[in-house]
Amino acid sequence: MAAARAGPGEDDTMNRSPLSAPMLETEKLLKQSGRISEQDVRHLRREVFRDGLVSHAEADAIFDLDTVAGQKCPDWYEFFVEALTDFTVNQAEPRGYVSLANAEWLIERVSHDGHVDTLSELELLIDVLSKAKSSPETLVRYTLGEIARAVVDGEGPLAHGRQLKKGVIDEAEVELIREVLYAFGGEAGISISRAEAEMLFDLNDKTIEAENHPAWRELFVKAIANYLMAAASYQAPSRTAALAREEWLEDTTVDVAGALKGVFGGFGGAFTKSFFSDVTSAHEQMEKAWAERNHRVASAEAQAEMIVDGEADWLIDRLDRDGLVHDNEKALLRFIRDESPNIHPKLKPWLDKVA
Repeated sequence: MAAARAGPGEDDTMNRSPLSAPMLETEKLLKQSGRISEQDVRHLRREVFRDGLVSHAEADAIFDLDTVAGQKCPDWYEFFVEALTDFTVNQAEPRGYVSLANAEWLIERVSHDGHVDTLSELELLIDVLSKAKSSPETLVRYTLGEIARAVVDGEGPLAHGRQLKKGVIDEAEVELIREVLYAFGGEAGISISRAEAEMLFDLNDKTIEAENHPAWRELFVKAIANYLMAAASYQAPSRTAALAREEWLEDTTVDVAGALKGVFGGFGGAFTKSFFSDVTSAHEQMEKAWAERNHRVASAEAQAEMIVDGEADWLIDRLDRDGLVHDNEKALLRFIRDESPNIHPKLKPWLDKVA
């Protein structure tokens, strides 16, 4: 096997042990055959999880096998995501937090000429963000960038085997973006960051004239407004609240799991069953969190809806880049006008344009 890469947990010496003899032999045989069967996966699962900890050497071996094996059974993909998520999220103290070193190692391992090639690798990125209590922003930027590549350029694993409309954000892509943004918030439910807001605006600019799914406008408006209003350092509406879907909030009888199953049907059998279960769970948490938020004191929330000077300048710069105010940007301005009790003076001329 190739020499282990420098990566996660450099100071975590207990997790730097080499492969066990059985694991080393298994890896050698599977590389020679180029085929991974269900029986092979069961054997790998026993060896890797024997001590309850996925080692750095085992994580590298799993990545290497995924690269060289030309024939892989369906069980392999479940194992691939599970084992590597466990390693990335739980292999070093404090458990459950993805360090910058972990994130850089993961991005290096899934990158092929700078991009993700397979859906299992993309699913791994999303799963890590979902399972971690906290992750570096570099990881969410990279993951969102791969989804955007499928939307804008019609390239990458999301585009494989699908009738993807290049330059158009469909509902399934909206929900993946929503899931990544929600997952990145971690247990604290922090607000949308400047870097995320920039990426969303970039994606909106690149698809400005496209017939995007209506869910994109809703997500774009609420996420950008969440960033702008939260920057005032008041008690901002949470990331969870900003990302929840309107129709699920207004109708408590909506079957979230059933709705998501329909949305992601466009991906066919591309992702594993565990992925859809995790995504459904995340969205159900969002729905619950928003319902709880509605019972809080309204006056405390109103303070979060102010926009400070630096963010007003940022928004004006984004709106003014092509000299036009497009439909989604008009919707954002109307949302700010209706939700912010104190309109920043710099924004008033822009709000007059959508009056």
